[in-house]
Amino acid sequence: MTYDYQTQGTCSKMIHITADNGVLQEVQFVGGCPGNTQGISSLIKGMKVDEAISRLEGIRCGAKPTSCPDQLAQALKAMKNEE
Repeated sequence: MTYDYQTQGTCSKMIHITADNGVLQEVQFVGGCPGNTQGISSLIKGMKVDEAISRLEGIRCGAKPTSCPDQLAQALKAMKNEE
């Protein structure tokens, strides 16, 4: 499954997700801090969607109520709801 998610409250504007049988195959952020978003994408490749959600949800960026990792968790939850 391929899923695109428009982020809210972060420097990144969009997240492109590819998952197969509940396992993340590829994640690409549009915008955001390149090193951080590439690092997140690399670290979660091959991870189960539910595991990624539990690890990333609730992470904040400074005083912001969300972050790129948290937005990825929100995107994965939205993707699961569409399956």
